[in-house]
Amino acid sequence: MRTVQATVTAPRPRPAGTFLPASAVPPRQDAALAAGLAALASAIAVTVGSGRHPDALGWALLLVLHVPLAWRRRAPLAALAIMIPLIAFYHQQDFNHSAPTAASMVVLYTVAVSSGPRRTAVIGCAVIGLMLLLKIGHGMAGLAVSFQISGWIISMLVLGGYIRVYRENAAAALERAERAERTREEEARRRVAEERLRVARDLHDLLAHSITLIGVRTSVAAHVLATDPERLDRAAVARALDDIAETCRTARGELRTTLDVLRDPDSPDSRGPLPGLPGLADLARAAAGAEVDLTVTAGEVPPAVGAAAYRIVQEALTNAVRHGGREDLTVRVRVDETEGTLRVRVTDDGVGAGAPAGEGAEAGAAGRAGHVDSAGKAGDDAPGAPGYGLLGMRERARSVGGTVTAGPRADAPGFAVTAVLPLGGTA
Repeated sequence: MRTVQATVTAPRPRPAGTFLPASAVPPRQDAALAAGLAALASAIAVTVGSGRHPDALGWALLLVLHVPLAWRRRAPLAALAIMIPLIAFYHQQDFNHSAPTAASMVVLYTVAVSSGPRRTAVIGCAVIGLMLLLKIGHGMAGLAVSFQISGWIISMLVLGGYIRVYRENAAAALERAERAERTREEEARRRVAEERLRVARDLHDLLAHSITLIGVRTSVAAHVLATDPERLDRAAVARALDDIAETCRTARGELRTTLDVLRDPDSPDSRGPLPGLPGLADLARAAAGAEVDLTVTAGEVPPAVGAAAYRIVQEALTNAVRHGGREDLTVRVRVDETEGTLRVRVTDDGVGAGAPAGEGAEAGAAGRAGHVDSAGKAGDDAPGAPGYGLLGMRERARSVGGTVTAGPRADAPGFAVTAVLPLGGTA
């Protein structure tokens, strides 16, 4: 399977209600904004608005109250705390009341953007309350102006809150998209791992079965050659060599089909047809070194279940031939469908529990020990060496929700493998 590796570094999520980090906005931008608003306030102070023209004190207050705006993003609450007394004292001196309006609205907007809803509401109520205290001595005219100023204050706070919510939603959407991307990559890695496991199982089943058959047929040819060279049975040797060649061709074809998955994963036919119950007859005929009695009474089954049954029978035949311990070995394979499940049972009459003692029995018992060791492993190339046959059969069955049991037969010498594979209600 072709994989595309990518590394996505997820940014640390910003807590709700926090403003942009100081590093995101250069301080000179806020300083330039403060200078621009101070220039605008100075122009308003000498042209329009109510109140008297600022004197030296008024100009000092008007310019100084703009200085905290240079740090409005880094410390919005501190900027507000410094500016509010200066603005209140400026208005109390009855200097031009329109001049500091822009600076007041900017700092209120900044506080609303950087604070949560509750803090913004508290700050808004405090500012409006302070403004009412300053206007309470101006009668009805002061009350009308208070309503107008309150509207501007509320508008700035609402605008800042809206921008804050919008940024939080955008950050959450970005985080969800990054999380989804990571999930897709994890899913791709999981599928790669599953495909590698499937290929490993297929290669194990194919190579173990083919190499075992080649070994048996080679032994037959060697036995014929060594028994009586002068009365050589050329026909028997030729049959053994032909069987070896046919096994090699079959194994090469299955190996090519398996490895095509790695070469061309985008091709819809790269896997080729899965082996199934129809292939059991060829499997039984190819089992050299044993007489196989095959009975299949099941009908059409799902492809995955049929492939699992085929591989289980293939591995069971391989282990029976390898560890049977007798020349006239007989293996019985029964495949039937019962109550929504496919039952596969493979038994042999080789050396197993209850076999007569002797050299052959000891070797066969050692091989069977390789089948059912505590780790669930099966015989490997050498008799008695633990391998992955039984473990592979169990994984094949588990892949379709089934189970496999294996062990010495209780009714007679030999070994038995039984698999129960649910059909899932589909054919």
